[in-house]
Amino acid sequence: MSHPAYRQATMPALRIRQIAGLMLLSGLLSMAYMPRAYAETVQENAALPAFNINAGSLDQVLNAYARQTGILLVIDASLTQGKQSRGLRGQYDVLPGLNAILAGSGLQAVIQDNGSYKLQKALQASSVTSEAVDTLPEVAVSSKRLSENNALYAGAQVARKGRAGILGQRDFLDVPFNATNYTAEVIADQQARSIGDVLQNDPSVRQTSARTNINEDFSIRGFTVASQDIALNGMYGLMPYFRVPVEMAERVEVLKGPSALLNGMPPSGNVGGSINIVPKRAADEALSRFGVSYMSDSVYGGTADLGRRFGENNEFGVRLNGMYRKGDTALDQQKLEEFMGSLALDYRGERLRVTADLINQQQTINKVVRQFTVSDTLTNMPGVPGNQLNYPGYGYSQMKDRSMVLRGEYDLTDAVMVYAGVGSRNSQMDAVAGNPVLNSASGNYNSMAMWQLFEVNSESFEAGSRIKFDTGPVGHQVSLGATKVSQNTDIHFVAVSGNINSNIFAPVYIDTPSTSGLSDNKVKYNTMTLTSYALADTLSFMDDKVQVTLGARHQSVEQQAYNFVTGAKSGAGYGQGALTPVAGLVFKPQENVSLYANYIEGLSQGQVAPVGTSNAGQMFSPYKTKQKEAGVKVDWGKIATTVSIFEIERPSAVTTNGVYRVSGEQRNRGIEFNVFGEVASGVRLLGGGAYTQGKQVKAGEDGKFNGNTAVGVPAWQISLGSEWDPLAISGLTLTSRVIYTSKQYVDQANNLSIPSITRFDIGARYKTMLNATPVTLRANIENLFNRDYWNTSNEGYIYLGMPRTLLLSATADF
Repeated sequence: MSHPAYRQATMPALRIRQIAGLMLLSGLLSMAYMPRAYAETVQENAALPAFNINAGSLDQVLNAYARQTGILLVIDASLTQGKQSRGLRGQYDVLPGLNAILAGSGLQAVIQDNGSYKLQKALQASSVTSEAVDTLPEVAVSSKRLSENNALYAGAQVARKGRAGILGQRDFLDVPFNATNYTAEVIADQQARSIGDVLQNDPSVRQTSARTNINEDFSIRGFTVASQDIALNGMYGLMPYFRVPVEMAERVEVLKGPSALLNGMPPSGNVGGSINIVPKRAADEALSRFGVSYMSDSVYGGTADLGRRFGENNEFGVRLNGMYRKGDTALDQQKLEEFMGSLALDYRGERLRVTADLINQQQTINKVVRQFTVSDTLTNMPGVPGNQLNYPGYGYSQMKDRSMVLRGEYDLTDAVMVYAGVGSRNSQMDAVAGNPVLNSASGNYNSMAMWQLFEVNSESFEAGSRIKFDTGPVGHQVSLGATKVSQNTDIHFVAVSGNINSNIFAPVYIDTPSTSGLSDNKVKYNTMTLTSYALADTLSFMDDKVQVTLGARHQSVEQQAYNFVTGAKSGAGYGQGALTPVAGLVFKPQENVSLYANYIEGLSQGQVAPVGTSNAGQMFSPYKTKQKEAGVKVDWGKIATTVSIFEIERPSAVTTNGVYRVSGEQRNRGIEFNVFGEVASGVRLLGGGAYTQGKQVKAGEDGKFNGNTAVGVPAWQISLGSEWDPLAISGLTLTSRVIYTSKQYVDQANNLSIPSITRFDIGARYKTMLNATPVTLRANIENLFNRDYWNTSNEGYIYLGMPRTLLLSATADF
């Protein structure tokens, strides 16, 4: 007997340069000269929702589709019993989407007079006029629309909306910045092991530390972003300190450029951009997903992803994610063991929403890799050694991170929302490692093993409100917010060996020096408190065709450094503040076209004049990094493009005529082209290209490096991936990606440089049903041609890229 049920969801270098130039030029020209008729068609298609529903029982797939579209679907349970569906991927209107799900089932969907949809047996053309359509017993499957915040763009690799700091969730067309929101689907399909693997999809981002180094750092638009500055739901100081896992991530949101007004000053004062993790939440459909994985040389692992909702209206949710990996990596003598567990709880009521997250990560690496410091005596860079070699040939690192976060939102009225959040994190490191110093073109280097005990305790708070109202024809969304991040760091740092000599072409692997009998007492190293208050208003005109954002944030920085040997205070401490504004403009001449511009500033902690300068001890206010940016975004229907130009000016302190002053400056100017979505049915693109001119405008003592190219800023960067679903083999997807980085300088004098890098990746995945169980098999090869290459950071450290790496995995939904 049927009954109603109600559920709610929620190339060579020259060729590469030519390609990059053509990509950027074609993006601009295609937007400028797009025929009006095609533009109108695209505008209509832009309204079609994108779906990425996994294969499963027909009932499960239909329920998921009904939740995402918000339709009333009438089903005779006897018609769907025991039937399977291959799911739905792509952009569809309601009825075509339903019939695509029903393909091969012998059923079809029809729309009824009351606007609901009904399933019935598919009728033969010859019998349509001669046979009456039976009236079926009704099963109503009803749902509200899936939250727009989780809506996927065509291809399911990017989400339409992302967090723009204090401004809240914004559609990518409505935010006056270049932002990309990578989804859990792209994380899983590329078998990403950390956030560094996800960010390789972005042409403006590069990893600036070795893959199995102690920590993981990045460069965005040519400026450093440290792993400790990655936010969790917009809050700093809560994600794992050294390496951020992605198994628990629903989205990885990347906003390029400084963002002090949006997010506040990050703990490290990075200004290249902001990276935010949105954790997974339980969906309305029960989830029991288990997986196994393999990574060359012989790292085996397993994953679990479980989700359930409870309550009369599914108001309580639980999502549990776990990961464990262990084995020998592709680097000589290196062993890896890592674990990640996360628990995400949430409550969603009519007006109240509460979330809680607990994250536990542990990682151990034996024979940990370290990046090289380049000696001042080095006059020529050595060639590239084999990328499977291990440097410095000894050492280990053990990391432990535990985080707890509680956050709530409440709608006082339909136009007023208040929110608050609190969280804490404890990060611990126990490592014996040495930073090798490269001192000859023949590859000689030396290092000294240091025992490092490092513990960071962080607390993070936020509170604020968003208020919507109108003043005549002008709409307003006012955002108010306050944040506070407190961070205490303790350290133990002592040498456990003398000088160790080796060579990059013939490294000497030795036993890690013992710490037995040495004191392990940590002393205070640094305390820091970042407090800020912000106010912004987004004014909307002409039915939201014009949106102007104006605002400012006052940031206070308090910091005290300590002697890492004795724990005694170093100096009087630091306490300064600064006000940073933002001005943003979005103009939409058509619903699918967004012209945008912004002026925004970033903050970095000011420095104290060192001993030996005539103004020793002088304390400088936080440095203000200034960005000007403009661009155009177009939603072509199933594929979206962004072209942006920017200029970022970052000050620094230098010594001139014996006086330490804030007179240095690095200026990065560039143009970016980003693309994501389905370029044709079954063909998807993700990535783009970026050209950056990084210049040391004022650098070096007495300006001796003025006009030189900035360290670690390549002129050209390309990251372009593609996916293809061959029609001949249903469920199969083939993938490829090219990552290109042009020549980079290693030193401020521009005497040392590393050559360009081109890396190719390929992969395949296959979705099928085994005994009514949806199964996905994945295979990826990174660095397909096993290219040996150097890479560098904005600080001039150099490191080797990873060798060819095979990744295999299988997941099943029970």
